[in-house]
Amino acid sequence: MTSITVPLYRAAHGRTGDKGNRSNISVIAWHPDLWPLLLEQVTEAAVAAQFAHRQPARVTRHVLPRLQAMNFVLDEVLDGGVNDALNLDSHGKALSFLLLDLPILVPPALLPLLAGPPPEPPH
Repeated sequence: MTSITVPLYRAAHGRTGDKGNRSNISVIAWHPDLWPLLLEQVTEAAVAAQFAHRQPARVTRHVLPRLQAMNFVLDEVLDGGVNDALNLDSHGKALSFLLLDLPILVPPALLPLLAGPPPEPPH
């Protein structure tokens, strides 16, 4: 059986914060055994691609291995920040949901560790 593609939220949860025109998004593994998978696939390049429509000036990943977590800092992604943005979510609180929709590949051995219902087998 080959790896199955699932959204990141099946393997991790997230938290979001902001400061000015910068968003911080944390990704925390649901299970320590999922950590190597996240470290390999949830990269600065993958996050930049997921947020391409928001045109971040820079994406920086800070790895916190003892917590099986990482924090992404996205610069110039909040349309100017809380006081300047015209969008409905000027704080960027919902941006963690956008990141947690990132598709990742999960090998069959790790599927029981995922949150939510089991993925459907490919047709």
